[in-house]
Amino acid sequence: MSTDEQSPASEIKASQDNPCNSPCAAVKWDRNGLPLSEQFDDYYYSKFNGLDETQYIYIEHNQLAQRFAALSARQSFVIGETGFGTGLSFLASWKLWSEQAPSDAKLHYISVEKHPLSHKDLARALALWPQFGARAQQLASGYPHILHPGFHRLSFDEGGVELTLIIADACDGLKQLLQSEHPAFMTTQRAVDAWFLDGFSPAKNPLMWRPELFQRVHQLSANEATIATFAAATIVKRGLQDNGFSITTQTGFGNKREMVSGQLTAPYRPAAPADFEHHRYNSPHPVPWAVNYSAVNHGAEDTALAPPTDKTVVIIGAGIAGSHTAHALAKRGWKVTLVEQNAQLASEGSGNPQGVLYAKLSHRQETLSDFNLLALQFAQRHYQAYWRQKDTVSSASTTQRMTEMPIGQQCGVLQLAHSPRALQSQQKLTYAYPDQDLFQSVDAAQASDISGLPCEHGGLFFPFAGWLNPTVLCQQLCDHPNIQVRLNSQVSQFTRNDQQWCIEFSQGESIQSPYVVLTTANHLRRFEQTEQLPLKPIRGQVSYVQADATSRKLKTVICGDGYLPPASDDRHCLGATFDPKNSSLNLLEEDHQQNLTTLSQQLPAMSDTLQSSAITGGRAAFRCTTPDYLPLAGPAPIYDNYLEDYALLRKNARSSIPLAGACWPGLYVNVGHGSRGLTYTPICAEIIAAQMNAEPSPVGQDLEASLHPGRFWIRDITRGKR
Repeated sequence: MSTDEQSPASEIKASQDNPCNSPCAAVKWDRNGLPLSEQFDDYYYSKFNGLDETQYIYIEHNQLAQRFAALSARQSFVIGETGFGTGLSFLASWKLWSEQAPSDAKLHYISVEKHPLSHKDLARALALWPQFGARAQQLASGYPHILHPGFHRLSFDEGGVELTLIIADACDGLKQLLQSEHPAFMTTQRAVDAWFLDGFSPAKNPLMWRPELFQRVHQLSANEATIATFAAATIVKRGLQDNGFSITTQTGFGNKREMVSGQLTAPYRPAAPADFEHHRYNSPHPVPWAVNYSAVNHGAEDTALAPPTDKTVVIIGAGIAGSHTAHALAKRGWKVTLVEQNAQLASEGSGNPQGVLYAKLSHRQETLSDFNLLALQFAQRHYQAYWRQKDTVSSASTTQRMTEMPIGQQCGVLQLAHSPRALQSQQKLTYAYPDQDLFQSVDAAQASDISGLPCEHGGLFFPFAGWLNPTVLCQQLCDHPNIQVRLNSQVSQFTRNDQQWCIEFSQGESIQSPYVVLTTANHLRRFEQTEQLPLKPIRGQVSYVQADATSRKLKTVICGDGYLPPASDDRHCLGATFDPKNSSLNLLEEDHQQNLTTLSQQLPAMSDTLQSSAITGGRAAFRCTTPDYLPLAGPAPIYDNYLEDYALLRKNARSSIPLAGACWPGLYVNVGHGSRGLTYTPICAEIIAAQMNAEPSPVGQDLEASLHPGRFWIRDITRGKR
């Protein structure tokens, strides 16, 4: 974005795409069809030529063509931007990357935007640049359906280009890339190599161009990072110089007289933990318990975590979580051994023949609802590649060849408002998100048309969701040359020796690896290192029902208290019961009847189909849940160390404790997804892969802390329960 000297107000025709209650930017379009911010009364880019402006200011003055070409195989590069705007700078960088960088290198593009364009305005803006072709179309199709504040990770070119769009104030959004706000732990998983300081001019947008912005840029910059900006105001020059950059004033673009470029010459160094007292009195700094100690490089040449040199990992547990984690690491070049105690993948909680991609969204601004919204949108983008495949795939495991099985169907999910409480909740959700296309509010007649069957209730329709066969999905995820699947292998224990984990099997064999990820659901507590983590198994039973002439008309997944997908292999998999007290996996007739009754009450048109005589079988398994219903995703903490290091929290929750959370070296966990494994596991796998591979966080500091496995111990210590 840039500012031109002449005010554009007289040229503007108001756009009607953004109602007053929209969270998106209010965009106007001038007589030449160029976008302008109504709030800042400024163009999103130069009226002369926005693409030439981007090339001149940001591409050339960050020497990106030369730097991309000089990268080694599998090396990464990070661009940080303030002001995503129309996405023009991202598209220009992506195009250059594809032309100059090694084919297996990885570009991370991080952009923070307080006022994102609506879908309609983005599409209109991108139409002005036909030279970007398919890339512009991919950006438009991947753009978040709900532009909710927080992180949105979009993946392109099979993961070779990752866009992290942060919807937030620039200073607040960039702060989320730090490990902690504690001065001794202001490190980042991966520092920024080149900065595009964009955004509307300091005169029009002073809240962004404040001293804190330049401090955040300093803290997040890699050694010798470069920077470029159209802005040449004194506050910009002074802010950069005061925060480690050597700057040069250059000729500006178009009718702009000057611009600024620079390079970091004085890298940021966080304070040492020893500089802070350890005491029970109030501290102005947060306790850095969620910081992974291995990510702290005090005194090192770079404040970011160094990428691992030995990318070898053993993942224990081959359900949806394990398979997603294996795939996320394998595509980053890791050599993965995926260990499963059963004879095939997805044999336990992930083994139902039909799983539904859905999330229970809420109008409330709280962590659980925010995570559900983020995870659902990420998962929908993630599964596009699988839904685009043929309806059936020939699947194989290491030990046996299986018949053709359906991979799933993006048929949409209809969440019925089957009770006054459900209706009220859906109405609040619709009111909270008025301008979006993630879901549609439908009445009973519309629900009937969408589903293909008469519905007595309306509800919310999620057109981009659907169902998947978890077993086939896991096989597809693990079909990668970097993944070796080891079936019928039960791990008895694992121990740490000389920078390696020794994984011992009950058969007497053992293997070694510097990294281990536990994705064993409730079995996590079998291991000494993780036995204190709070997990709760909850039994669920699904019922297989023979399809008939009526049920074959069902065109979408029906959800309420239970779920009913369209028939696969001429049968429906409906469920599921919720029984935390039953520890048996034996099929129960009363649970079959409960499933039938629940769906019949919500969809009376299926009553004749949903009879006991139609049941052809079923399956029982245990969900793995946590006390707050959020998954455990991150480094495995050391229980005894937490009790000792954070003991002062029992006396004062604001004690001064300058200690990072002690974690087992190279050990991570990804469990506790409950009944939403298809929704939660893709983003959780990305979180862990980013932590292990020293990449920018895909979700930010606050959410990583909310998913951190040590959070329950910290809460219990603070409340005097441990």
